[in-house]
Amino acid sequence: MFDPFIAPSGTLLGLLQRGRGDGTLHALAAPRSEALAALNHCVLSDPRHDWQVENRSLYYARLYLDLDGGVEEIERHLTDPEDHLDTEDSRTGLALSVLGHLASYGRGDALALLRRYAATGSNWAWALDELALRDDDAGLRSLAEPVLARFPDDPEGRADLAATVRDAYEPRPWRLWADDPRGAVGARVRAASEQGSFDRWQRQMRPGGPRPGWSVQAVFDWAQQGLERGSVLHVPAARCLAAVAGPDDRAAIVAAARSGPDAARCASLHYLAAEVRDPVVLDLIEAAATEPRGTVPDAAVAAFERMCGEDAVERARRWARRPDPLGASAAGVLAGRGGPQDAPAVLGALRDAVRGDGPDAPRLWALVDGAGRLGIACAAPVLRHIYRETSSSQLRGRTARALAATDPSFATGFAVECLWDCEETTREVAARHAETGDLRVADRLRRLAADPAEEAEVQSAVRSRIGPDAPAV
Repeated sequence: MFDPFIAPSGTLLGLLQRGRGDGTLHALAAPRSEALAALNHCVLSDPRHDWQVENRSLYYARLYLDLDGGVEEIERHLTDPEDHLDTEDSRTGLALSVLGHLASYGRGDALALLRRYAATGSNWAWALDELALRDDDAGLRSLAEPVLARFPDDPEGRADLAATVRDAYEPRPWRLWADDPRGAVGARVRAASEQGSFDRWQRQMRPGGPRPGWSVQAVFDWAQQGLERGSVLHVPAARCLAAVAGPDDRAAIVAAARSGPDAARCASLHYLAAEVRDPVVLDLIEAAATEPRGTVPDAAVAAFERMCGEDAVERARRWARRPDPLGASAAGVLAGRGGPQDAPAVLGALRDAVRGDGPDAPRLWALVDGAGRLGIACAAPVLRHIYRETSSSQLRGRTARALAATDPSFATGFAVECLWDCEETTREVAARHAETGDLRVADRLRRLAADPAEEAEVQSAVRSRIGPDAPAV
């Protein structure tokens, strides 16, 4: 999937793509046709950089309800001939999830569209999972024949069906179909279920990888073979070393970390850093990190980030000024485990990251958390910039938590719009901090408390503000 184009943060489309609470507020104030056009664009062209961790579906579904929007554009997207050419989950997953939430709110048109797509669409398994949570038994039973028709009754088709039943995310439809008295339905699903269980048992009986009794060199060889195949195995190899290595093997492991083959060096660095916490590993990490970019320097930085203890923090204070990945990693270690004396280094790294790599830089996550943990009040301006501009709703949520700890204006500012944010963790922060003197806040808290689709953590935070023992809202 290509990185999506994200519109400027000051536009309605940009706000909705980011999942910001202001997106909903601006959409409700904009002409309805303009708001629906921007909303449909987001749902049909997933704006998330990582659709597996960022939430948008409930956010967009709620806005469809507020705008009284139909599902015609979603239907055109799902029934387009492209659906059978581009079968990646990222093309249709967001639209199907939005339909699932709309169905849970009682939208019959969304439920009917999900049923039709489960019967005919390429991403039918996702649609079936949505229906498993929302549809009644009769609706699910009606899909048994069209779904099973996707699997020919031959050896290959039976194997595919067994794998599908075994790996189903939501098993409810398959359990219903297994009880179907029709031989072409119930018998096939039961046979597939039994075969899937047998396949799982066979895999458990034939585990790959290290065995008890392996030597340190055998672990190194296994990691090297994986690296040559394109599989990075040095972290599991480090855990294997912890199981097989004894005190007499330390010299060999240190030598491998200093000058062994790439896989052995990586595994040894991780073992010395995380498993035995050997002080010598800090010098080995520094030496490895100065080499040209590649597997070993990257593994050295990752090994350092896994270290605990004051020795690692002291070395991070020395390395934080370095203009390389090890310096960036050291700043992240100080952000997570440093003390008040490290606040200037964390603030400097935060500013440098934004100036050098923009508001979506991966290293910002740890630095933003650190600014909040250390209560760096003068970081508030750069945190507000990250909040406005980042396209990652996860990073924005972390920034909101940091602002709650550093910015006195958060309760009357960003916390208010966060009540409409796409991430439940961000809404939870807002529910705990938003100033209830704002009439919008009081109304929103009541709506969140009454919404059955809202997450339990958010509703707990809301109840702490509007419950019988809380101040009046």
